[in-house]
Amino acid sequence: MQPTPEVVLAVVFLPFLGAAATPLVYRVLGERTAYYAAAVALACFGLVSSLYLNGAHGTASFEWIPSLGVSLAFYVDGLALLISFLASGVGVLILTYSGGYMHGEPGQAKYYATLLAFMGSMLGVALAGDLLALFVFWELTSLSSFILIGHYTGEEASQYAARKSMLITVSGGLFMLVGFLLLVWVSGSVGEQTYSLTVMLENSEAIRGGLREAGLLVPVLVLLGMGAATKSAQVPFHVWLPNAMEAPTPVSAFLHSATMVKAGVYLVGRFRPLFLSEESLALGEWTLLFAVLGLATMTVAAILAVGATDIKELLAYSTASHLGLITAAFGFANSFGAEAGAFHILNHASFKAALFLVAGIVAHEAGTRNIEKLGGLRKHLPVTAVIATVASLSMAGLPPFNGFYSKELLFESTYYAAKDLGGAAWLFPVVAVFGSVFTFLYSIKFASLFFGSEPDELGHVHRPPLAMLVPPALLGVLVLAISAQPNAFISALVGDVYGSVVPGEAHSFSVKFPTELTPYVIMSIVTIVVGAVSFPFYDRLHAGVNAVLRGPVRANWWYDNGVDGLNVLSATAIPRVQTGLLRTYATWAFVAIAALALGGYAATTPGLPGLVPDLGLALVLVVAVAVVAALAILAAPSHIAGVLTLSIVGFMVAIFYILANAPDLALTQLVVETLVLVIFLLVLDRLPAYYGSIDPDLAVRDSLVAGAVGVTVFVTVLLSTSASPDASLRRFLTQRAGVPAEHGPFFTDYGGGSNIVNVILVDFRAFDTMGEISVVAMAALAILTLIRMRSRGETQ
Repeated sequence: MQPTPEVVLAVVFLPFLGAAATPLVYRVLGERTAYYAAAVALACFGLVSSLYLNGAHGTASFEWIPSLGVSLAFYVDGLALLISFLASGVGVLILTYSGGYMHGEPGQAKYYATLLAFMGSMLGVALAGDLLALFVFWELTSLSSFILIGHYTGEEASQYAARKSMLITVSGGLFMLVGFLLLVWVSGSVGEQTYSLTVMLENSEAIRGGLREAGLLVPVLVLLGMGAATKSAQVPFHVWLPNAMEAPTPVSAFLHSATMVKAGVYLVGRFRPLFLSEESLALGEWTLLFAVLGLATMTVAAILAVGATDIKELLAYSTASHLGLITAAFGFANSFGAEAGAFHILNHASFKAALFLVAGIVAHEAGTRNIEKLGGLRKHLPVTAVIATVASLSMAGLPPFNGFYSKELLFESTYYAAKDLGGAAWLFPVVAVFGSVFTFLYSIKFASLFFGSEPDELGHVHRPPLAMLVPPALLGVLVLAISAQPNAFISALVGDVYGSVVPGEAHSFSVKFPTELTPYVIMSIVTIVVGAVSFPFYDRLHAGVNAVLRGPVRANWWYDNGVDGLNVLSATAIPRVQTGLLRTYATWAFVAIAALALGGYAATTPGLPGLVPDLGLALVLVVAVAVVAALAILAAPSHIAGVLTLSIVGFMVAIFYILANAPDLALTQLVVETLVLVIFLLVLDRLPAYYGSIDPDLAVRDSLVAGAVGVTVFVTVLLSTSASPDASLRRFLTQRAGVPAEHGPFFTDYGGGSNIVNVILVDFRAFDTMGEISVVAMAALAILTLIRMRSRGETQ
């Protein structure tokens, strides 16, 4: 059933309307605005539920930029619905939780408005069926997350984290945009050019063929991968996520577990059917990029999580690791990878959102997030301890919790990929198990904070308010429900997600608790046994990780030094660029224009020999005289001689027009050239004969700049005049320039003139001519003003 356009539009834009009204609502409700925002999120959740219950599947489109064939299109399928459910459903819980957590915090009106705007942006990403719409909503998530991460504007760490996330995620989005534009271009080379994502997916084979033929398959994959990797904190772009924990904990739970960071893996899943065929099994470009990227992130981030000293830092690295798992799963071409990725999107959102909210309770009630200062919290937070234990065991991938099933599917995917490919591909299951061991370690470490003895540094622990306890409890119940009936959730929704990320027709899948000793079951056993044996040495592993990961080994070192280097470069360049001299500004402007223009011509034009016109003998002589005159200017002994020599070039242009059968243009050129010559001579009579010495370095620089500009103008004219206009344009101008045979006292569909050039200037191009006249008029007014100022003695 096709989705109802009004419902889809309401799902996306209701949060933005709610955000716009938030400042007014806050004046009335104060801190209870949290529950208003939660109500808006609940309304969105209800609308998404109506789409799901009505079996909506398809595109809802609205015209956006008709002249470019761009529409605001939304696409509803299993993947879009899952992300929408997470964005709106978890949004309800987070906003409700915020009612207790944000008590007494500053900037609450901005906080709730931005959270709602972010939710709308994320819903737009999930439902976008058009590449331009996807990009717009994608960047809106980066913008809103920048505001949320930097919520505590007075803290330097918060501002640093906001800038880092903005720089990395927005830069990745720009790379992604280039990939989108290349896809649009290729779609035009194999059929009708389109921005529609759904049309591209329907014609995936033709798009893949066009990309390969143009040599753009790998570049487009890398560009899209940059967008996904930066947004989902994949190695080496994972560095922004731990710093983003400076945001309030509800923000971390919402953005960095269930929504924003899921945008990257959503992108990978959405484009998976476009780049993989139904027969794909070989180690192709897709698998080589995303499987390797995902497994590397899964392992590196898990190791970094073991080295964490802060519970939110641990969860941040854990999030990057699990997103790596999803990316790797989508990277494998077999069906098990698609199953693992689809199922783990739901599983990870359920247990990780719960754990972030648990971390918020701990920080809020115990007054610290330092792992070394936490322990024995079960005595003070018994309900929270149960939630943390359930969610941690699921995160560790222990049976029978839901995280185990998706982890098992990943193991199955890596095993069959290695079996099919052989050789070095056997590293896939080895790395997956190795990374999972560290996942087990940090998961059990988080759960252990609620057991054992209390550290001496732990102060009084308060009981959390009900508004903070109910949301993580509901998420914990969801974890248990999925764990108890995984196939019910698969058949209800996850199976449709699987169908969205595989090429061709796809059916749902199912999982079962293992009862046989298969290779991937052995991988799970090895993970659990090695993790359990290693856990007593956790503190030594923690110290070892922090001892090794110093200096250039850490990605943060490269980021910080790179940004500092750019700052130094900027500080050095500014005095050289902004000198206060017009000569300097003109130089930079002309050089930049020339470089961009010539670079663009070189990249898009095969060559210039074919553009050289076939000139007759007369035209060759005219051009030769003009060239000799231009060169003679350089050797002119005086200003007057130079101006007289320059006028020869203008008169040669007039002769060129005569030979080209354009006497009216020749007459105009002769009049203008004569007037310019007279004006030049009059002005020179008023100027001093000697201006002083010229700096040789400046003379060389100015000569090079002038030469570059001249070459740019020459090539531009050559290219712009190389193509002959369409004959229909010539016929239209000829037929419409004159007076029609039959007409009334007034007519608007003909020019009504006898000179076609005049009609073009004052009728067909009237606005252009009016603009030119306006420029001349403004210049004349400026000159007149300067003359009057001089006559009054105002010379400064």
